[in-house]
Amino acid sequence: MTSTQLRPENDRQSQPYDSRGQKTRRQILDVAVDVASVEGLEGLTIGRLARELQMSKSGLFAHFGSKQDLQLATVEGARLIFEENVLASLEATEPGLPRLAAMLEAWIAYVEGSHFRGGCFFAAAGAEFDGRPGPVRDRLTVLIRYWWDALQREAEAASSHSHLKKETDPPQLAFELHAFVQEANLTYQLFDDAAAFPRAREAVAQRLQRAATPSGRRLLGQQ
Repeated sequence: MTSTQLRPENDRQSQPYDSRGQKTRRQILDVAVDVASVEGLEGLTIGRLARELQMSKSGLFAHFGSKQDLQLATVEGARLIFEENVLASLEATEPGLPRLAAMLEAWIAYVEGSHFRGGCFFAAAGAEFDGRPGPVRDRLTVLIRYWWDALQREAEAASSHSHLKKETDPPQLAFELHAFVQEANLTYQLFDDAAAFPRAREAVAQRLQRAATPSGRRLLGQQ
């Protein structure tokens, strides 16, 4: 698994949609993810989605047999949107510190771009289900953990390439960087403060600069 993958290669549940009648399903899920980002996955029902899409409940039942099926499919829809908008641009970046910086910038830009009315889907869904056991929580845990691990792996790669000072702890660095973006999302959603995103960028840049070796700073375009 490369450092920018959100899912392992053998994760069949999260494979992209194929071309066999999936276009309509994808359009439905794009709307479902947006609704769930605001109203929560628990507020997302087949009836609620039918009203939003101006479709019949029976038409939606053909795609999702139960509320839980709809919730799980919505999580997968959010995963695919995240991969398309955040991960797709990262494979060509240089491993280590340049890719770690690119991952954070792509993530910040994604949240800042207001893809969903409720901000980061996984932040909202994670907070909603963190204390609720069951298949939806399990799936969210897997996907959120993949991204967290991707940041940590890239920090470890930066350390192995001597982009980071020896005393830098990659898991701690990944934790702090992850927290900066999560806080920007929360601040924007709660206080409607768009300045949260440049603040997050500045926090990321300063933290990486403190952690970087001279060669690492040059890779980031810093002196």
